[in-house]
Amino acid sequence: MRASLVTGGGRGIGRAIARVLAGPDTLVAVAARTRSEIEAVAAELAALGGRAAAIEMNVSSEASVAAGMRRLREATDHLDVLVNNAGIGGGEPVEGSDVARWRRTIDVNLTGMYLVTREALPLMREGGRVVNLSSVLGRFGVPGYTAYCASKHGVIGFTRALALELASKHITVNALCPGWVDTAMAAEGMQQGAVATGQTFGQFRERALGAVPIKRIIQPEEVAALVRFLVSPPAAAITGQTYNICGGQTMD
Repeated sequence: MRASLVTGGGRGIGRAIARVLAGPDTLVAVAARTRSEIEAVAAELAALGGRAAAIEMNVSSEASVAAGMRRLREATDHLDVLVNNAGIGGGEPVEGSDVARWRRTIDVNLTGMYLVTREALPLMREGGRVVNLSSVLGRFGVPGYTAYCASKHGVIGFTRALALELASKHITVNALCPGWVDTAMAAEGMQQGAVATGQTFGQFRERALGAVPIKRIIQPEEVAALVRFLVSPPAAAITGQTYNICGGQTMD
């Protein structure tokens, strides 16, 4: 049985990833803070023919992560795939900014990934796969998004270092940098951007997607398909890499 853990698995990209990892002879554990969302996703996964576990977890809390991993151990004695997808968005200028907001962004997007990975690695078998979700803002900076950019740049650095730590165990570690993806989180970000720039939501969305070379928003299932490849046998020689899936927003 192939066992996977997806954080932030209750909706959006995490839900799509959980679905592509599910199927016969699999266990997919979905972790998030909202019980109703992860239970709904777990029911979807079970309908695909495998086992599913809903794990209530706040990745920014060491105690919550430890408790969630104890529940995971009740469902499986090993882990083959870890997808660190949980994250939050939002931004504000540094001058006069809220320190608590900065800390929350770093705690969820970066420290949370570290906490989950630290607890998951003892369960991970040789040949396991770790995929960390960064962002195109992990590739370049955007005014007013210093905390988010710092956290997502940090995901890439963490990925590169961890890949070297785990190479001897044949565990691969890679990162993804999505651009605008059709999720509730992206819609919230667009709404914030619209308010900050004095535009309507529609105007901001049109301008944001107009700056994407392919001129459209990315679907969560497209990101999930790249994850599915990175955790597949043909990707066994790929580690320490960061893949952009952003419609050409960045080509670094």
